Amino acid sequence: MFSASGALGVSRPRFLLLSVALVASATAAARCAGFWSPAYALLALVGLVALHAAVDAINEAGDAISGIDDHTLRTPFSGGTGTIQAGAISARGAYLWGFFCTAVGASIGVWFLIEVGVALLPILVLGAVSVLAYTHVFLRIGLGELFAGLGLGALPILGASMIHSGSVPIQGVAVAIPAFFMTFNLLFLAEFPDAEADRAGGRRHLVILLGRRRAALLYVAVALAAPISIAAAVALGWLPPLCLLACLPTLLLAPGFRWALLDADNPTPLPALASNVIWNLGTHTVLAATLAWACS
Repeated sequence: MFSASGALGVSRPRFLLLSVALVASATAAARCAGFWSPAYALLALVGLVALHAAVDAINEAGDAISGIDDHTLRTPFSGGTGTIQAGAISARGAYLWGFFCTAVGASIGVWFLIEVGVALLPILVLGAVSVLAYTHVFLRIGLGELFAGLGLGALPILGASMIHSGSVPIQGVAVAIPAFFMTFNLLFLAEFPDAEADRAGGRRHLVILLGRRRAALLYVAVALAAPISIAAAVALGWLPPLCLLACLPTLLLAPGFRWALLDADNPTPLPALASNVIWNLGTHTVLAATLAWACS
């Protein structure tokens, strides 16, 4: 079974805002370096949104078939969307939608490869691997968080800043590093509520491998690495000083830090999950805005 509403549901449209934030940061970095094309930025956005939707749809289908989503406690930030369970789309339909979105994103990537050159190839190949193998390979061998940070964090920033001039500007590298940490943690924290269902479904992500307390400490460390990397980039002259304002959204993580340091054995509170998403989007938004302002 397939329906437009079902395809939209398994794409998790609210989370596609991350792709918008990533392209905004990357475009601001390219503009700061002196080379940028609004048309290229828009095309990159379409490609990244398609690939992001593909990851979500394939993951939703895989979780439905494995039975993981039959045993999760569903929240706005974890546990699946329930779209397949509600009958709006079948698991097969979700897979087909995911593969279609992959084809759209890959087609745009190939076009950019022709336009920009072979230097873009490693980013595209690693990005494709991150999309197609995320659910069925990486989440089962303890590499899901790493490839989430790459595939929906660092790589889109590097690629979307590179397409404008044919090389990655130093500002793009500076923005890609915190993007990796933030997307790593975006997935990481959302795994805590689903850990037992994931274990039963054959997954072996970091919450399962490390245990809740050690995983919670790692979450705090990775979260702090994001503003530290921004401050380091400013100190090195890779980013303008105004970009230090992008460290401020880290204060939003107070509920998550409090839980991680004092109460990690208990369920992850909803404010911690929510603030994790807002921190990610907020940091990218401030980075993009401050880069654009400082380099105007």
